[in-house]
Amino acid sequence: MSPGRKKSAAAASVLSFPSFLSPSSPSPVSFRRSPFGPPARATLLVLWAATLVGRTHAQEAAAAASLPTVTVTAESQDGTQQHLGAKVSSGALGARSQLETPFSTSVVRGEDMAERQVSKLGDVFALDASVSDNSGAYSAWASYITVRGLPLDWQNGYRINGQPFLSYAITLPYEHFEQIELLKGSSGFMYGFGAPGGIVNYVTKKPTDQSVRSIEVGYKTAGIWSEHVDLGGRFGTDNRFGYRLNATHEEGKTYNDGNVRRNSVSLGLDAKLTDKLTWTFDTLYQKRNTSGQTPSIYLGSYTGTQLPSTISASNQSLVGPGQHLNTDFRLYSTGLQYQLAPDWTLSTSYSHSSATRSRNEGIAYLQDAGGGYDDYRSDSAEGHRFNQWQAMVNGKLRTGDFEHRITLGTSWQKQVNYYSSNAVYQLIGTGSIFGQNTNGYATSTDFRTYRNSDITQRALFASDTLKLSDRWSVLAGLRSTTYEQIGYDTTGAQNSSYRKSGVITPTLALMYKPAPDTMLYTSYVESLEPGSTVSTMYANNGQLLNPLKSKQYELGVKTEHDRWSATAALFRIERGAEYANSSNVLVQDGRSIYQGLEVGASTWLGSQWQIGGNLMLLDSSYERGSSYIGNRVAGAPKLVATAQVSYLVPQVPGLKLSADMKYTGNTMLNASNQLNLPGYTVANIGASYTTRIAGHSTTFRAAINNVTNRRYWEYQYDNYIKPGDPRTFSLSAKLDF
Repeated sequence: MSPGRKKSAAAASVLSFPSFLSPSSPSPVSFRRSPFGPPARATLLVLWAATLVGRTHAQEAAAAASLPTVTVTAESQDGTQQHLGAKVSSGALGARSQLETPFSTSVVRGEDMAERQVSKLGDVFALDASVSDNSGAYSAWASYITVRGLPLDWQNGYRINGQPFLSYAITLPYEHFEQIELLKGSSGFMYGFGAPGGIVNYVTKKPTDQSVRSIEVGYKTAGIWSEHVDLGGRFGTDNRFGYRLNATHEEGKTYNDGNVRRNSVSLGLDAKLTDKLTWTFDTLYQKRNTSGQTPSIYLGSYTGTQLPSTISASNQSLVGPGQHLNTDFRLYSTGLQYQLAPDWTLSTSYSHSSATRSRNEGIAYLQDAGGGYDDYRSDSAEGHRFNQWQAMVNGKLRTGDFEHRITLGTSWQKQVNYYSSNAVYQLIGTGSIFGQNTNGYATSTDFRTYRNSDITQRALFASDTLKLSDRWSVLAGLRSTTYEQIGYDTTGAQNSSYRKSGVITPTLALMYKPAPDTMLYTSYVESLEPGSTVSTMYANNGQLLNPLKSKQYELGVKTEHDRWSATAALFRIERGAEYANSSNVLVQDGRSIYQGLEVGASTWLGSQWQIGGNLMLLDSSYERGSSYIGNRVAGAPKLVATAQVSYLVPQVPGLKLSADMKYTGNTMLNASNQLNLPGYTVANIGASYTTRIAGHSTTFRAAINNVTNRRYWEYQYDNYIKPGDPRTFSLSAKLDF
């Protein structure tokens, strides 16, 4: 029996739904208040499901002597934890499986996220050693991660279905995604301008041929209740029309006595207009309000060489009154795909996204090892708009004995940023991280935003994957980008500009497949990332810096089999260095080097045990012209290692137990290497149980993250730290109906 295709036995019984959960009655998920609020409905559903389980087992026992065993077979999506057969979006390269992509990638499936009960992006990629968590749940930093020691670019490093959006302070609804993909390293050819850390692509749930109907309720520490509905299927003549609707409500008290309230809804549609023409439409909306988030801790003025003792992120004493983060996010995208010929496809797409945020955030300027700080408060309103259009042709052709896989395309995108002309950033008092924050601040509600900057990119791109033989192939790609960035003052007058035409970013790769399930590759990519607009944290506030160039070299191998898979990659990334100097001026000086090794593997031991692990060894340094030649790059740990194990309990069919851990090595806080953040290990455990109740598949899940309640300082950004998230408990129950 294949370990990925376990069988479980259950007796079928006919049981009725309670009236408030009847499939014919209105959905229990509502964005309006009702007598059955989230806690009440969640509790009722869990109790009802537990009652059904007990009744089912009683009926099984009573009927065991006379009824034959009914066997139900469930199939998993694939047999390994690395999902190398999964398709990933590679921008200008189109969609390819991880195994066929000559770059290091990672895929986390929706089922993986549900089992581990994720709350932030660092949780999503917790089992990937190349990813370091810089995020904190329920804060403006919840989507911050570094990849291979490089921070992701919040303006260009995040996509939804391949379409760009501004990610800053946006925590997306993870329940709404089929999978989340990570393309590691430089991505200039695939996506245009962007930092070389990588690209995160969220893939929304799509219409399915089989009907999907499920409701899920959940609970998280210390009082957050959630409800999620997933509906999908096809209809019309020959099932030409498909839909997928997801809706989530989440509300309650966070682990540090703050509050969160989130409503989100997404809709995916497709229509087979003709046998050759398909139309798609996707939309996602989320309104998320949080309060009482833990402040960031800034060390730019810290004079010590050792950090104070760690504190817990659940410590309410650090939180001053008035702090909040309110975000509103909308995405609309549509596309057409036309089959020109059996091997040729023409596609075009357009997307529009907008994000607004009202943010009242505390920043503790740490002064000494005793924990004393100056308490600053940042209060502002901000917004972003992003529009993109793209057209692309994909196809195959032959020239003599060689086969070509061709991609040709063009794209246009425009980003508009809005910031507050009357934003507040001021000292409101002093305090200690070990005592109660008593500093008061009256939040402003009358912020006036102005158009701060426009960023436009126009690009032409082409690639050819030349198949030399059954084993050897070569990829060559080229993107030409015209990049323009214009800044405005509060009166609307232009005060800065940068324009670069015909910027060429190439990619090259050589691939060798000794077997259909194994690929060796070597690749080269260049990227150019937008220059920073210097923030208020630095002495040169408001200055627009020039774009930075980066180069990446990679040598790797990927292999996937029925019972095991493995990956390995050697890489070197050269990037222009950007950091704050001793005068607190943000400068571009010299270059930073990141080189290292990534290895990962997953395997089944027998039919019940599955184990996996990841390792990254990283050597980083500032070189050539930098004031800090030879120093380690800030935010780049030398060693990260992960391990995971799961066990299918044979005595209880459908029960799965799991555990994982991640060690993050010591990390430099800034370019001067004055402060070294110690390494730490975070361990998690979980369990899931899938059974059939009244003929319906039902899944119960439980998870404990940071099971030992480890306290540690986490690198957040250059000269910023935060206390690591504390131990949290999660429970959920999902019913397919």
